[in-house]
Amino acid sequence: MSLVVLGTVALDHVKTPSGVKKDMLGGSAAHFAMSARLFTDVHMVAVVGEDFPRKHLDFLKRKGIDLSSLKVNRGKTFRWRGEYKKGDFNNALTLATQLGVLETYTPQLAEHQKHFPNIFLANFDPDLQMQLLKHLKSPRLIGLDSMNLWITHKPKSLRRLMKMVHLFVANDSEARALSGENNLIMAAKRLRVMGPRMIVIKKGEHGVLFYSDQQMFCFPAYPVDKVVDPTGAGDTFAGGLMGYLSRVNKLDDKSLRKALLYATTVASFNVQGFGMARTASLLMREVDERLKTFVKFFAVS
Repeated sequence: MSLVVLGTVALDHVKTPSGVKKDMLGGSAAHFAMSARLFTDVHMVAVVGEDFPRKHLDFLKRKGIDLSSLKVNRGKTFRWRGEYKKGDFNNALTLATQLGVLETYTPQLAEHQKHFPNIFLANFDPDLQMQLLKHLKSPRLIGLDSMNLWITHKPKSLRRLMKMVHLFVANDSEARALSGENNLIMAAKRLRVMGPRMIVIKKGEHGVLFYSDQQMFCFPAYPVDKVVDPTGAGDTFAGGLMGYLSRVNKLDDKSLRKALLYATTVASFNVQGFGMARTASLLMREVDERLKTFVKFFAVS
């Protein structure tokens, strides 16, 4: 079933021990969509500026992503410049941020998209995320991501939003900051009380934790021998998770476990290249092959 994502589309300038890349297509919505499109139809809600390269728009369309609700506004595209130091790929050092058209953007949905059952609110201002929810007619599955910026500066807005969503995705530092708990199991329980009935905590190279009232389980990360650029890995993970759940249209134990395995697998491709170098050309056949290998790492016969 179709999936809507609200988030950023950016031009990224990234430096890692493997090199430097400028003006790469990036942003939470773009990375999410590049992953989710493997599983279902993806409709992107975002904004770019007049300086946004036409080749990137054409590229997104070729990948089957619906851009009916992507606006091209006067001004400059959101830009992020960051660096990853050798030995620490879990934390990006932000060197510069230019909000550009994001400063005056109000998200809007095309009329035909207001009835779609699945939506993911990728990393974005929680007040704007809330505005988009008001346009939806009867959502079945609402997923939410956030970041420490909003946890610190807009905690009330974020908490109001959390009461309205079904699935909350956070990394370990975000989960600790929002919950006030250092232990991740306790953090998941505290986040569950805030509203979402399903909590997913990403632990980077240490895997993922899922928590709900009915079940709790963990999976390891897929072992990658060389990380090139982890930018967008979390959004890629969320795209795989929501994409699979949208495709199967189920939230039972088996579907949730399979969704997390797919999410982890697709994210493992993301870190092996700069930006979307690996996920842009990714085929479902490659994902399924790696998933089979992944499961063998921890399967007990």
